[in-house]
Amino acid sequence: MNKSPHVAIVGATGAVGVEMIKTLEKRSFPVGKLTLLASARSAGKTLKFMGAGIKVTELTRDSFAGIDIALFSAGGSISKEFAPIAAKAGCVVVDNSSAFRQDPNVPLVVPEINAEDCKKHRGIIANPNCTTAITLMALYPLHQAFGVKRIFASSYQAVSGTGAKALEELERQVEQIVNKQPVTKEVYPHQIAFNVLPHVDSFLPSGYTKEEMKMENEGRKIMHHPSFRASVTCVRVPVYRSHSVAVSAEFEKPVTVAAAREVLRKAPGLDVVDDPENKKYPMPLFTSEKYNCEVGRIRMDCALDNGLAFWVSGDQLLKGAALNAVQIAEVLVK
Repeated sequence: MNKSPHVAIVGATGAVGVEMIKTLEKRSFPVGKLTLLASARSAGKTLKFMGAGIKVTELTRDSFAGIDIALFSAGGSISKEFAPIAAKAGCVVVDNSSAFRQDPNVPLVVPEINAEDCKKHRGIIANPNCTTAITLMALYPLHQAFGVKRIFASSYQAVSGTGAKALEELERQVEQIVNKQPVTKEVYPHQIAFNVLPHVDSFLPSGYTKEEMKMENEGRKIMHHPSFRASVTCVRVPVYRSHSVAVSAEFEKPVTVAAAREVLRKAPGLDVVDDPENKKYPMPLFTSEKYNCEVGRIRMDCALDNGLAFWVSGDQLLKGAALNAVQIAEVLVK
């Protein structure tokens, strides 16, 4: 891998694409050259990187000649079509969609957990689901210490997970309600302002949604833990950009709050914010625009054997997407 690679961002004008550009800059990633790619609709726009304006060009089958790393965040159908083309052109793709996550030939990576898996890539590396990534930041260190068997979890997912239009929808609806105007909706099936929707992604015949099953399926692959089980309810909440998850986890080995705290304090990319006496616990308001996830409300689970309950919160656009992708690129350059 070139030490100052030519990097492309596919879906550069979307909510995650914009964060990818900012993250490359903030982390001083050794970008030799940056190419911004998007649909014909967005081509011609100019985005800033390192003080210079870069023109967005249209994504075509010929876009990848000479590119070393391509960060994709333009949806599953674009990834399915263009990621193999990019890989064939000699580029390593870090894909933020769900298109390749369950492909046995594609590593699914959270660098703090399984950076080693990057070495097995055949041109494509998958970025996990945002809720899964944020949950595993706290769950994996506990798994290493105590051996997780299963979790029961509820997510509190920010609208940024749906994209830029959803962020606009929440803002618009809040304004409409405050000004006593009729509420209009385009992105979600119901009003999201001052409401919560127990519906993220599409429903499966089992009654779970695809999003809810990602925690189990992706968790197994990232943690190399094929018997891991997760029963999850995913809920969309009127929050802009940070996901939170309430987790009850059952472990093989006996666990104490003190031992769990000790493990979590040492975990990379995670801050322990757990001082309920002083009303300190992770909140989406304070984890937004932060690289690290936060964990708190750590307590013994009174309904499970060897059980621990905790609450984790992290920025959906960063650890849940752009930051994780850039960290994977950093592993590749190393």
